[in-house]
Amino acid sequence: MRLARISRDGRTGLALWQKDGVRAVFDAVASDLDTLVVEGGLQAAAERAALGEAIDLGSVAFLPPFVRAPKIICLGLNYKDHAAEGGFKPPEFPTVFARFSSSLIGHGAPMKLPAVSTQLDFEGELVAVLGSGGRHISHADALSHVIGYSVFNDGSIRDYQMKTPQWTVGKNFDDTGAFGPWFVTADELPPGAAGLHIETRLNGEIVQSASTEDMIFDVATTISLLSTCMTLQPGDLLVMGTPSGVGAARKPPLFMKPGDVCEVEIEKIGLLRSPIVAA
Repeated sequence: MRLARISRDGRTGLALWQKDGVRAVFDAVASDLDTLVVEGGLQAAAERAALGEAIDLGSVAFLPPFVRAPKIICLGLNYKDHAAEGGFKPPEFPTVFARFSSSLIGHGAPMKLPAVSTQLDFEGELVAVLGSGGRHISHADALSHVIGYSVFNDGSIRDYQMKTPQWTVGKNFDDTGAFGPWFVTADELPPGAAGLHIETRLNGEIVQSASTEDMIFDVATTISLLSTCMTLQPGDLLVMGTPSGVGAARKPPLFMKPGDVCEVEIEKIGLLRSPIVAA
């Protein structure tokens, strides 16, 4: 299934991508993907959407697929080339930091450069969505806990990120975490969403290009390792890190500015588009 949370005329809805077009049902319960993942009911909601009205995607706004995740766990330095461009050794354990839902925006919504900085950077990333949780999950069982995948742009305010040894502040400015538009269930993708092309474009120019196969810690390994430390929960989001090519590592640096458009595209999952504006 390929699902999206949308809004039109003040009503939220659930869109379902089908070969013959997109259909949607405008219903707050049916479009609550957070609850549907935690409590079950994705299939029933998709069946309702399949019987809904045919829509033109240009007539709706996209919302972040999930907005009440118990945890949004982001991985840093999870591609060897990205670690190297930042002057870091490849990590021996996932380098994690937290995102909060207050930073999330949907496809097409403006990513905002805050007034306190000029260093808004792009990071195209894969998101894994957990459908079930647990502790001490084995590597062999880990992917059975993933219900689907999406696309993320981990917009980073670099000067604030580097003000402290922890990166959380620079990763949580309002309206910097672009997410979506589509949530694609795991059965439609290769195991672990491995081997998919991931690309970021700034104003049409390719700035990042890699394969999800290049991750140091793949989805299964990440789940298994993190579950030794904490209880993972249904609805948790794992934002799996970015490839090399980020703006801060370039000479001269390449940061996003008002008027720019940033796109992140992952093969078989979708394209996430964000215009850049001043906050």
